[in-house]
Amino acid sequence: MQNMIERDTPYALIGGTPAVAAIVDRFYDLIETDPDYGELRALHAGDLVPVRRSLTGFLTVWLGGPRDWFEREPRICIMSAHDAVAITPATTQQWNSAMRRAIGDCGVPEDIGAKMSQALASMATAMQVRLQH
Repeated sequence: MQNMIERDTPYALIGGTPAVAAIVDRFYDLIETDPDYGELRALHAGDLVPVRRSLTGFLTVWLGGPRDWFEREPRICIMSAHDAVAITPATTQQWNSAMRRAIGDCGVPEDIGAKMSQALASMATAMQVRLQH
């Protein structure tokens, strides 16, 4: 039964951890090299290795994969983890744009990619709005 459930998750349908890691790597490569994402890049530490690892773990769980990230980070809430980050409408738009591009560039099936992009954009917008209150 567990294997049947795992095969039907977005995580499995896009190719598992290698696909998630490819999306995250493409995302951070974009914000590191494309000047259109300069404000977003400025919100991150110089070394992106830890955040690449963390986002890969988070997205793996979020997409229905192994829950290792929660075991490594048992007290982390993705929303509260960003409490001290000055998320503006511009950085939200940059995050959404870079993530959409990364998902598209990594060959995620269009229907799954669109749903992922929409859900992640909603989460990013919620972080922005929450910080404005």
